[in-house]
Amino acid sequence: MRDFFTKLYQNTFEDFVLLLEENIKKNIKTFVVTANPETFMIAEKETEFANLILDEKTTVVPDGIGIVKTAQMLHYSVSERISGIDLAYELLRIGNENKKSIYLLGASEEVKEKMVEKIKNEYPNLHLKGAVNGFGSNKDKEFNKIKKLKPDIILVALGIPAQEKLIYKHLDDFEKGIFIGVGGSFDVISGNKKRAPKMFQKLGIEWLYRLLKEPKRIKRFYHNNVKFVFKIRKIKKVR
Repeated sequence: MRDFFTKLYQNTFEDFVLLLEENIKKNIKTFVVTANPETFMIAEKETEFANLILDEKTTVVPDGIGIVKTAQMLHYSVSERISGIDLAYELLRIGNENKKSIYLLGASEEVKEKMVEKIKNEYPNLHLKGAVNGFGSNKDKEFNKIKKLKPDIILVALGIPAQEKLIYKHLDDFEKGIFIGVGGSFDVISGNKKRAPKMFQKLGIEWLYRLLKEPKRIKRFYHNNVKFVFKIRKIKKVR
């Protein structure tokens, strides 16, 4: 588990956004994994996913106050939370301002269409090279299409760890592009779902808002976040 923490990006959200903008302008290929406790718990169980996290080609950012606080508790100099949805918004802005291109993969057909409209209406300089929902059976074939289109930004909304595994599998086939798995971000950006109120965002407890809105998440929360806390306590005792 400690190895995962050593991979965490330690500077601020603003610093990371500036880095992404520079990489887009210079066509530097970048694969971003947004990590919360669930991310590290899955990596603990799955060797394939752990190798993906630890690969030098992967940039891991702390998406979740639990990861930030735990990292600091373990004496890692992690500055602040860098959420996937905020990065998605920033990439849309950067792409639009620099007249770059984007490809969307994931979510339902309804949400995907709303995302397409959102980009056309609010990011007119951002060239949408393609958008496909997440229910197609052959996603490897879809990535082969993306490779030929050479977009500058590739947002994949398939949920963790499927989105990261898919990106990682094809990453070496690309010469450029910002790749990031964004989970349920399309739902919020498209307006299909409401994001947690600003107070929850500021306190870093958007997870609590999601639990209140979707109680069915409680089991998943226990298996990842609660068990994560006990695992970290064991790590501290070993020190």
